[in-house]
Amino acid sequence: MGGRPTTIKSLATYVPPHVLTNADLEKMVETSDEWILQRTGIRERHIVDAGVATSDLGKEAAVKAIAGAGIHPNDIGVIIVGTVTPDMMFPSTACLIQQKIGASRAWGFDLSAACSAFTYSITTASQLVASGAHEHALVVGADVMSSIIDYKDRSTCVLFGDGAGAVVVSAAGEEDGVILDFEHEIDGAGGPALCMPAGGSLHPSSHETVDRRLHYVKQDGATVFKFAVRKTEEIARRVLDRNGLTPADIDLFVSHQANRRIIQSATEKLGIDPAKVIINIEKIRQHDGGDDPARVERRRRRGRLKKDTSCCSHRSARVHGRSVLLRWGF
Repeated sequence: MGGRPTTIKSLATYVPPHVLTNADLEKMVETSDEWILQRTGIRERHIVDAGVATSDLGKEAAVKAIAGAGIHPNDIGVIIVGTVTPDMMFPSTACLIQQKIGASRAWGFDLSAACSAFTYSITTASQLVASGAHEHALVVGADVMSSIIDYKDRSTCVLFGDGAGAVVVSAAGEEDGVILDFEHEIDGAGGPALCMPAGGSLHPSSHETVDRRLHYVKQDGATVFKFAVRKTEEIARRVLDRNGLTPADIDLFVSHQANRRIIQSATEKLGIDPAKVIINIEKIRQHDGGDDPARVERRRRRGRLKKDTSCCSHRSARVHGRSVLLRWGF
């Protein structure tokens, strides 16, 4: 990728303790546990309590990631936060997390790319470290999706939860894993299929936008499903081909946990052994920016992450596609 090699030095996650089950949703909207499981594979999701913000979740994951890397907050040179649910429009959530963790020497910014935000942020951090600009970069993916979900809309409210993940990206030593390559793309034509229509400069907040419930996520499920399956396979194959690898060379495939059927269909098309695919969608529901690290951290805790060559790949918000190829160092 150019410059000096970089590695993910540590990984940490955090989810709020409150759990919203399918049985709970049956009391809130016209749905059933059977319907949700059949279409998505989800049983429960974690939801914040009132007054808990994205920066609060991000701070918890960040503190653990920094400790895991064996460094001090003041060793962090830059903080990149992938989120679509910032605490507020400004200051950035990166600024708020910087203050909460005491990283007084760091600068930072938010990166908005829905479910792709974490992998886009890792790529950005890796390039900053590879260039020599920084020794350590903190990447946080965090979202309070429950703040923008309409719990009267069964097509979306069953899908999302809240949580955060964080990694420290550092210069790689001889014994470390390494971030090998990435492949990203965007397609703005797909925006209307998955979006939050109001709250920006096009449709500023007003009595009308609130009444029309335009400050919640809107989704065309069928369109998003087809796009996700196609792009997950295409983008992963491009990054593998460029590095002279085949699906058989991958030890671990990490896909965004949007829907069990999407993951299974995409990895079947790619030809990945199902035993190498992370699926833990039943209990750790997608929380956009913090989704990918939650999958990997759970595997690490179980002792199943042993310098694997991994491909993290998926689409998000119908307009973003991403794939990162890496070898874990822990």
